[in-house]
Amino acid sequence: MAASDHEGRLGEEFFTPGSSCFTDFLAAHRPELLSTRRVLPDGVRAEGAPHGTTVLALTYRDGVLIAGDRRATMGNLIAQRDLEKVHPADDHCAVAFAGTVGLAVDMVKLYQVELAHFEKIEGIPMTLAAKATRLATMIRNNLGQAMQGLAVVPLLAGYDPAAPEGARGRIFSFDVVGGRYEKFGFHAEGSGSPYARGALKKLYRPGMSRREAALAALQALYDAADDDSATGGPDLTRRIYPIVSVITEDGFERLAERETEELSREMVEQRHTRPDGPNAGV
Repeated sequence: MAASDHEGRLGEEFFTPGSSCFTDFLAAHRPELLSTRRVLPDGVRAEGAPHGTTVLALTYRDGVLIAGDRRATMGNLIAQRDLEKVHPADDHCAVAFAGTVGLAVDMVKLYQVELAHFEKIEGIPMTLAAKATRLATMIRNNLGQAMQGLAVVPLLAGYDPAAPEGARGRIFSFDVVGGRYEKFGFHAEGSGSPYARGALKKLYRPGMSRREAALAALQALYDAADDDSATGGPDLTRRIYPIVSVITEDGFERLAERETEELSREMVEQRHTRPDGPNAGV
C-alpha cells in the first residue's frame, strides 16, 4: 500500500511519528482502505446483504470456548451454509461475529493487523482489556454504516494470564455504538442469541471440562437453530458442523473437524430421545 518514489523503498508516511494504532495510520494516509468508515449516500439503506448469526462463548476449566453456527441469510434466503464466523485475533484471543458478513470479515482482518501492528511497534502485546477497548473503537467508527443497516456485532473471548487463577477466560460483548461490556460465565450474540443464552443458563456451570463445554455450546446452538430460522443447526448430510474453538494458556485452538462431528452426532442422537434437550443439572 506504500506510496514511494523509488521502487522497493518505503514512503515517507512510514517514517512519520504517530501512534501505534494501525487504524489511525490508515485513516491518515490511506482512508479509502477503511471500509468501516464509508457511509452510504443520504437516504440510502443497505438491503439484501448477507447476515450471519449465532455466536457464543463460555468459560471453562482451562480457559474460554467460543463457537458459532455456519449459516448466513439474505432476507428469507440462505446465502451460505458454511460461513466461518469464529476467527483468531492473535495467539490468545478470538473474535466471532454476527451481523453484515462482508463488513464483519473486513473488520476482523483489520483487527488482526491492528493487534500485530501494536505488538511490533510497542514490543509487547496489548492486555486483553486493551484489545477489547480497541475493538470497541473500531465498532464505533462503523456507526454511520450501522445506522444504515450495515451493523456488525462481534464477540471477543480471550485468555488473560494477568487475571486471577480460575478467572483467566474472559468474554467481552459490544453494541453497535461501541459500548464494551464484560460478560461472566457465558454470552451469545445474534438473532438466535436469546435461545442460546436460555440453553446455556441451564447447562453452564463453573469448572466444566473442555468436552462438557463443547457439548453445552453445541446444545445451545441447536436450541438457537430450533427457534431461529437465521441460525443453522448441524448438517449431518453435508457434514457441516458449528465451529468450536478454545483459548487456553497454550493459545488458540480450533477443535478438529472430526472431534466436532463426533460431538455433534452425539448431541443429535440425544435429541432423538429428548427433543428439547437435557435438563438443568441439580
